[in-house]
Amino acid sequence: MKERAAQIAAETIVDRLRAEGYDAYFAGGCVRDLLLGRKPDDFDIATSALPETVLAMFPRTFAVGAHFGVILVADKIDGEEIVTEVATFRSDGAYADGRRPQSVRFSESAEEDVVRRDFTINGMLLDPQLLRESGDLGKAVLDYVGGRADLRDRLVRAIGDADRRFDEDKLRMLRAVRFAARIDFEIELGTAAAIQKSAAHIANVSHERVRDELTRMLTDGRARRAFELLDRTGLLRTVLPEIARMQGVEQPPEYHPEGDVWVHTLMLLEQLPAGVSPTLAWGALLHDVGKPATFQRGPGRIRFNGHVEVGVRIAQDIARRLRFSNEETAQIVALVENHMRFGDVEKMKASTLKRFFRLQAFPEHLALHRMDCMASHGGLELYEYAKQRFEATPLEEVRPKLLVTGRDLIEVGLQPGPRFKELLAQAEDAQLEGRISSKEEGLALIRSLSDAAPIP
Repeated sequence: MKERAAQIAAETIVDRLRAEGYDAYFAGGCVRDLLLGRKPDDFDIATSALPETVLAMFPRTFAVGAHFGVILVADKIDGEEIVTEVATFRSDGAYADGRRPQSVRFSESAEEDVVRRDFTINGMLLDPQLLRESGDLGKAVLDYVGGRADLRDRLVRAIGDADRRFDEDKLRMLRAVRFAARIDFEIELGTAAAIQKSAAHIANVSHERVRDELTRMLTDGRARRAFELLDRTGLLRTVLPEIARMQGVEQPPEYHPEGDVWVHTLMLLEQLPAGVSPTLAWGALLHDVGKPATFQRGPGRIRFNGHVEVGVRIAQDIARRLRFSNEETAQIVALVENHMRFGDVEKMKASTLKRFFRLQAFPEHLALHRMDCMASHGGLELYEYAKQRFEATPLEEVRPKLLVTGRDLIEVGLQPGPRFKELLAQAEDAQLEGRISSKEEGLALIRSLSDAAPIP
């Protein structure tokens, strides 16, 4: 397992540093996860050794953050390539940009190092040698900030002065929400009050950093809880005002007995499993983003005429603002654009249905439709129909080699143009529907269509 290989690599580094007379410990999230009985994704190390010492001590190192005391040490364990972050104990100078300290001072004190970190549950250290010798995880933990008590009480609490911690790095406000949601903790009252006071300042954080934190929230398996906390702390209306506008937007109860657009969206987010595709997660969040702007209370019922088209434009704006890649943007927007098409899936001609199946990553469209149904009326008949037809239709029938091409039309004397494209599309429809099965039959169809409506 990669987790075990990562731990072995980290233990090897600690042992080597200790052998040379330096202090070295596991630090941060890996300690928290071990105490919670979780498998850490990776292992970070904090040490009294200076960056240049770490660089010289190990054969494969990368000075990605040497100015801040951070060195990456690479090793191969049981065939796995493992990269471990090794950081020198430090204290930080003033933060001018709400992200990084202007200066750092390296230190030999582990306590001085942890008190400048973000949250108490991330501020503990662990002595792996003592753990091996004693077998007692509790005895091996160094806790200068009250992290173990907050783990016991299930609290995310800023280390020291919460206002100062968030002023230093404003992204910590989003990280507090993500940690609380991911491990099902509460945000400590003083820490939550500090976030509420500074929530508007999250706008000063780069769009890319905000995007990455929000994506982690959506894909960690606790997305509903994360977005409820974003709302409660006041962060939501700054990072995603388009989502905040869903609150209180009524829906027709005959189709949406669950409640307003916000409640409906939360119920979709609740269905997102850990490790879900980021594009599907964002598609679930944004699928009804056009409803607030198109709400109409007409005779007999509430309507959202054109909400898909409006939602597509808003989704594009959000994707641009958060600097998604072109590929990611295209998929997220496609999920928004096509989520209502399942309502007609049983009535679609074979050609239309097969073209529907051609959508990039169609299983994501299926998954979104299922979540949409489960978050409203609960009926899965259209989902089951589409899923069965999709799985039963071979790829070569969804995207067959065309029997009639543009070159074929030119060879029989037709000239390219709008009508030319229409004839090709009609020939492809006939092929997808099984009405033609050879080039000859296709050309015969083209001739009959051309005679009925000659090409200008």
